[in-house]
Amino acid sequence: MNVYAQRLSQVIARITAAAESAHREPSDIALLAVSKQQPASAVRAMRALGQRSFGENRAVEGIAKQAELRDLDLVWHFIGPVQSNKTRDIAANFDWVQSVDREKILRRLAMHRPSSLPPLNICLQVNIDNEAQKSGAPPAAVEALAAIAQQLPEIRLRGLMCIPRHSADPDETRASFERLRSLHGQLCRAGYPLDTLSMGMSGDLEIAAACGSTMVRVGTDLFGPRPAANDSRNAETQNGETHQ
Repeated sequence: MNVYAQRLSQVIARITAAAESAHREPSDIALLAVSKQQPASAVRAMRALGQRSFGENRAVEGIAKQAELRDLDLVWHFIGPVQSNKTRDIAANFDWVQSVDREKILRRLAMHRPSSLPPLNICLQVNIDNEAQKSGAPPAAVEALAAIAQQLPEIRLRGLMCIPRHSADPDETRASFERLRSLHGQLCRAGYPLDTLSMGMSGDLEIAAACGSTMVRVGTDLFGPRPAANDSRNAETQNGETHQ
């Protein structure tokens, strides 16, 4: 517990310092703890320290973890690629899906969202750097997806998410985040009531905060290194998520 407390304190301190440096309120930047490949006990330890929102990128793993933690008040975000055959499970068990990148998935999530639950919170994932190997909608396709989401009562469109091109140059990362912020602003001006800009991970959250992020997704810096798992690591690399 002491190790988790130290890590959480350090990440919160980074978010606070980044917000203040950007003349923003730290409370305007939410922390999503990326718990993929971590045991349920780690989530329980973080919840005891006050962290409530957790992100998973595999439906089977995330749902199994939820079953172990039913006694806790948690908010679950799905942040990995959404497969068509998993939309029913994801729609029924998660509060947010941050990785919607095409109409088929959007409509299937809406169709499978149980009527007993509130609308599913959605972020549209944008392939902001147009990388061939990465998930996400092309920037030019995002407004059409937003328009469809607005028509689905089972969906609540909250905002945009991106994973920028991995680069050692902070100016390149900053440019990617600025493009997403510009697209977010464009949609807001068009009348879409977006309140979430999900960008920034363990290695670049300070840049993201300076560029207007309202939610940073942090895994390694909170939980420590993930257990070695070649198959999942390769899958994450294809979706550009190894740095959360």
